[in-house]
Amino acid sequence: MKDVGKGKAEVAANFVMGRVPGCRVTPYVGRIQDFDASFYRQFKIIVCGLDNVEARRWLNSMVLSLVEKDEDGELNPDTIIPIIDGGTEGFKGQARVIIPKVTACFECTVETFPPQVTFQLCTIAQTPRIPEHCIAYAYTILWPKEFPDRPLDKDSPDDMQWVYEQALSRANTYGIEGVTYFKTLGVVKNVIAAVASTNAVVAAACTNECIKLLSFGAQTINNYLMYMGGDGIFSPTFTYEMKEDCMVCSSDMEPVDMNMSGDMTLRELIALLGDNPKYQLKKPSLMGETNNLYMQNPESMEKLTRPNLDKPLSTLIVDGEFIEVQDPVLSLVNKHLTIRAHFV
Repeated sequence: MKDVGKGKAEVAANFVMGRVPGCRVTPYVGRIQDFDASFYRQFKIIVCGLDNVEARRWLNSMVLSLVEKDEDGELNPDTIIPIIDGGTEGFKGQARVIIPKVTACFECTVETFPPQVTFQLCTIAQTPRIPEHCIAYAYTILWPKEFPDRPLDKDSPDDMQWVYEQALSRANTYGIEGVTYFKTLGVVKNVIAAVASTNAVVAAACTNECIKLLSFGAQTINNYLMYMGGDGIFSPTFTYEMKEDCMVCSSDMEPVDMNMSGDMTLRELIALLGDNPKYQLKKPSLMGETNNLYMQNPESMEKLTRPNLDKPLSTLIVDGEFIEVQDPVLSLVNKHLTIRAHFV
């Protein structure tokens, strides 16, 4: 109970230092996006144990952005910071080694991740049947109505408490049991239940790769290890190849031809870019050849371009026009996705 309310990093650091005399651990509490390039540049290796794909993509992009070339155009090894990524989902897990600009990066394999589970709007709005429906209603429908000018902060206890209370109230109305604060966190943040044994296996695999990289004592895995412990112990390894058209680590990005209806709204196009397994963009800003279509930042530009979201594309661009798409994942590596719109 003495640890309740403290940051996980702080608690873990104190535990390790108490158990391993002479070991120094410096905890930092906050979102990984709150730290700049100079913070990440200080490390020789990064072990990524994040709980969602979006954060992993951001960190991957940040570390890739730190890679520099020397005067001969060759990669400067002193600027290459290896990433060891580990993750678990129930009795399944994975560990991988990413050498920026040398091996496949995280973005190269983003298409392999299954889409996030979603619920039909008509179900959560009219006929909720399970706790997840009530929670989804609270944060997808009620929150925008109550706070139209402020997005939900999934890491804010106050915001999550509000969502929980609204979901619980709706559940009580429909006689649905099972809405708890922790289930609310799980649904909103798409958190999967953890299994201690799986976590231990994957943590050991990541630690093993750390020792290899820091000591040069053995060859690292090349470059992905999968652990499946549901029906036994099965841990194959295989190699992910670098994608030639990866949005983050490729040398160049060619314009993408995309067919779309002129009646499609800008909001629907943004949703399409988010649902597309190849892109999965979360906060894209779009610019046409002559005007800004929708800008996520700064806030003044977001408000100014917000009315465009529900306009048909045919009123905003012309057939064959190029649309420049920027996203936080791409901005770190000074890249953007270019779409050539074709009305069909």
